[in-house]
Amino acid sequence: MKELKGYKVFFSDWTGTERYQYKVGEIFEIDEKPRYGRIGFHFYLDVLNCFDTGSFNIKDKVAEVIALGDVDYNEYDNHKCCTNKIKIVWELSWHEMLTLASTGCHNSGYGNSGNSNSGDYNSGNRNSGYYNRGSFNSGKRNAGDYNSGEYNSGSHNSGSYNSGERNSGNFNGGNDNSGYRNSGNHNSGVHNSGSYNSGSYNSGNGNSGSYNSEKRNSGRYNSGYHNSGNSNSGNYNSGSHNSGSFNSGDFNTCNYSAGCFNTKEQKIYLFNKPSDWTYTQWRNSEAYYITTKMKLVDWNSRFLMTEEEKQNFPQSKVTEGYLKVFDFKTACKQWWDGLTEEEKDVIKAIPNFDAAVFKEITGIDEV
Repeated sequence: MKELKGYKVFFSDWTGTERYQYKVGEIFEIDEKPRYGRIGFHFYLDVLNCFDTGSFNIKDKVAEVIALGDVDYNEYDNHKCCTNKIKIVWELSWHEMLTLASTGCHNSGYGNSGNSNSGDYNSGNRNSGYYNRGSFNSGKRNAGDYNSGEYNSGSHNSGSYNSGERNSGNFNGGNDNSGYRNSGNHNSGVHNSGSYNSGSYNSGNGNSGSYNSEKRNSGRYNSGYHNSGNSNSGNYNSGSHNSGSFNSGDFNTCNYSAGCFNTKEQKIYLFNKPSDWTYTQWRNSEAYYITTKMKLVDWNSRFLMTEEEKQNFPQSKVTEGYLKVFDFKTACKQWWDGLTEEEKDVIKAIPNFDAAVFKEITGIDEV
């Protein structure tokens, strides 16, 4: 098996993050296959990476090491790796490390392989910050250029941890975001995979509300368009939980009217028949409160996602999840299955309740 030379940083007492007591000249081995970040003896192939461990601490120890076993590499940086068998060859002083790391020209800082850096440990050029691979950065640990923030692989970011460009927020994969954890563009909200959202958790575009899968909603949890209400799969609704479109009337001074130019609230139909309830009574009822538990869309965190979902929604690496959309009758079934028997009885006690009509609308026939 080919030997692989590298460098490893230890605490001042020659222990490491793997909780071994190391000693120069000795070999350390485990039986398991190495997995970077989880199992194995971690080390760096590039001397510059030794400065990525955090704040510079002159009391830490550094040694040249040799990997004698299997090697597993960091998914995003193949200069960072681990092995299941390692030899601690000899100790290097920090002065020797800085000498090895400084390969560039015209640097006033330390450990630079790039040129004209006033900061330290830069492989790019003209950086006043630290640990930059890109150029013209005043922030630190940037792979992109012209960043005043930190940990950016994109460019022109004043925020941090951005792979996109021109972000003032953090953790953005898209561009021109002032919010954070957006894979879309031009978002002031958070966790958006769509664009031009001032709300949050949107996969659609142009939403001022949150948790919308389509566009131009000021409400929440909508899979339809142009809704100011919530949880609509239809379009242009100011009410909630509608699968149709254009619900609620116009030019009314009273409340909850489906007509136009009305000043008094009307009694409503329930299950295709006249009832003694107004819409206000319905909205104030326990039955209505129970229906608000139904969701057509829901945020699915990345750690709960299946491998298939991760492949279908690659932007979830940035947003830490995605907005899962359910069709109307699936959402109804999930809502009904989540109710207690007492809550189901409240629904069945709605005036004029008709099981056949209820099934036609919701798909639920377990009543």
